[in-house]
Amino acid sequence: MILTQEQQAILDGARGETLAKVMKTLVMYGDAFEAEKLVPITSKYNHLVTSFGLKVMSPVYDLMQKILDADVASEQKFSVDPRPIDKNVPANFLQNFVFNKFMYTKQDFYEKQLEKLGLMDKDAFTCTCYMDEVGNTPKKGDVLSWAESSAVVYANSVLGARCNRNSGIIDIMGSIVGYVPYFGLLTDEGRKATWVVKVQTTKKPEAQLLGSAIGMKVMEDVPYVVGLDKWIGTELDDNAKAYLKDFGAATASNGAVGLYHIENLTPEAVELASALIAEDAKEYIIDDAELERVQKNYPVVWKNPDAKPKLCFVGCPHLSLEQLKTWTVNIEEKLKENSNKKVSIPTVFTAAPKVLEAFEKTEYAARLKATGVITSYICPLMYMNNPLCKKMPVITSSNKLRTYTSAKYYTDGEILDILTKGGK
Repeated sequence: MILTQEQQAILDGARGETLAKVMKTLVMYGDAFEAEKLVPITSKYNHLVTSFGLKVMSPVYDLMQKILDADVASEQKFSVDPRPIDKNVPANFLQNFVFNKFMYTKQDFYEKQLEKLGLMDKDAFTCTCYMDEVGNTPKKGDVLSWAESSAVVYANSVLGARCNRNSGIIDIMGSIVGYVPYFGLLTDEGRKATWVVKVQTTKKPEAQLLGSAIGMKVMEDVPYVVGLDKWIGTELDDNAKAYLKDFGAATASNGAVGLYHIENLTPEAVELASALIAEDAKEYIIDDAELERVQKNYPVVWKNPDAKPKLCFVGCPHLSLEQLKTWTVNIEEKLKENSNKKVSIPTVFTAAPKVLEAFEKTEYAARLKATGVITSYICPLMYMNNPLCKKMPVITSSNKLRTYTSAKYYTDGEILDILTKGGK
């Protein structure tokens, strides 16, 4: 890797031992991917993936403290992934005991470290930092040092920023020195599509299901999706962005997609069209039968596959303000249709603290609360990332949550029916 004079000086210790180690880490990371150089980060804010104060993560806290003690805090302010627990989310005595006494015992300590390092504000905890209400929205062409997979794929694809699927801690390293290795999705060549995915469904495909199918097929490659604009339009309005948020999260978690292009919709596809497609690109056709096949092949890992659901999570990644409003209306209408007043099982809708704050100012908040639905800022994945939850029959419309936990996946429509009718 060829370094500039300034970068070499940092590596040689001109700005202290700690910063030299940070630079060495980034250089080794770049060398592993044969990066030719380091390039400046140009986004206003960074986003960190590590937000949870797990007791076993003591090396992270030690590392953060060394950085703080050396007074080399992040060059950028940053947002961070969601908090893991919320007292308003249903949990029994044993679960609360495990959360607070064994798992997340370092949460308060770690959050104080993050504040000192450069947290944007005390409520900047969300996986959807790019929401307008949160304020960490990169511009097209911005170079980032993010690690959260669903945020990376959204920033690359919907916003046209440039970021690799970095690991946790690498994200803060880049932010501290202000540089990231130049390879992969930062390069023009790395952003070319090696798959052409043709959507040939007879109805609008479920975002999480379509994303899952594509992610499992293309894995870490870049897909160019044709035919989806027929169902979600050619304007990046609130509905299209919400759809792509959920779609992208599924491609990133069910596969390892860091960038996708949607014909006639996403920025680079509008600008460059088929010039984005590599010469030897493979083809994948998705029709109704293919989506049905994908969903039927999801494993059910509940102890009793036919158990009645005891908890429902919606919002992984976090819901947008418009999604919260839409869900409110849909639940109200379905409850009325089924002559019910409240949802049949404990249900949690998750969103960014700032989004929930905006939601509370609307008429919809009281209406949603009246249906029995709870709103929260937590990360459902972190809530379920414990042995006790493996025994719980939890349902979700998130393919990311299904992939990483024991939650069972249903489409939004199926979830709506379960919540308003009862049943399995």
